Amino acid sequence: MLGNQNKFRRLFIVLGNLNQITMNGFKTFGLMAILTFLFLFIGGAIGGQAGMVIALIFAGITNFIGYYFSDKMVLKAYKAQELPKNHRVTVMVEKLARNAELPMPKVYIVNQNQPNAFATGRNPNHAAVAVTKGLTDSMDDNELSGVLAHELGHIANRDILIGTIAATLAGAISYLGYATRFGMGNRNNRGGNVIFMLLAMILAPLAASLIRMAISRAREYKADSFGAKVSGNPLYLSNALSKLETYSKQIPMSGNQATSHMFIVYPFSGKTFSALFSTHPPTSERIKRLKQMAAGAV
Repeated sequence: MLGNQNKFRRLFIVLGNLNQITMNGFKTFGLMAILTFLFLFIGGAIGGQAGMVIALIFAGITNFIGYYFSDKMVLKAYKAQELPKNHRVTVMVEKLARNAELPMPKVYIVNQNQPNAFATGRNPNHAAVAVTKGLTDSMDDNELSGVLAHELGHIANRDILIGTIAATLAGAISYLGYATRFGMGNRNNRGGNVIFMLLAMILAPLAASLIRMAISRAREYKADSFGAKVSGNPLYLSNALSKLETYSKQIPMSGNQATSHMFIVYPFSGKTFSALFSTHPPTSERIKRLKQMAAGAV
């Protein structure tokens, strides 16, 4: 009887994990749909059709440049150095990429003491994984494989592309809000509902930013699930995240706040005042989900 209960318990956990993965995918789709609707609705009200087109083109060009050259820009910003093929990290990435049936990305190291990592590149054929010196010094092989597999998850799930699309829509909405602030809105609405215009001007960019952050958090959960599978044990990443969360509060990271969403854990000192404004989900919740996956795999 006890054996059957344990089997049912494991089955329940496995189904729950599958549901979490599926829900993360639907959540991203739903948030992107809301962001698109918000752009169309607010754009039509504030800027009219011409304003919408101008805002979208402006944001699109800006973010396309960032998307296409993201790997070169961020790697140069952090003075990353490419690792040789026989390096411990490169060998591990090659094995994990083969397990995940992904092209081998370039592998870099960043000379910073805080343990952390990020992935970049416009698609799996033009991708890079970067680790800090602190990560290689503080993680054992199992923990390191969990972190690297997580980063490969971002590459496999094309999170750079999804993040760029979200940034483009959010940027266009913000542009419309700023345009209204400086009297560049839709003239047909000048004599319309002033209260609505004011609320749209202030709240639309804020709402777009919140949705973009929510999309980022959903992608982190999905990369965690991918990393747990590819590394072979969810506890590898779970243990690594526990260490990373501690080190990130003790060891400073120098860099641009705009790149914080790229790292596996938030790298800079000083958290946002609300989880709504965070690019990362709570590390404790990520660890909890990974431990549930591990329990279901026993």
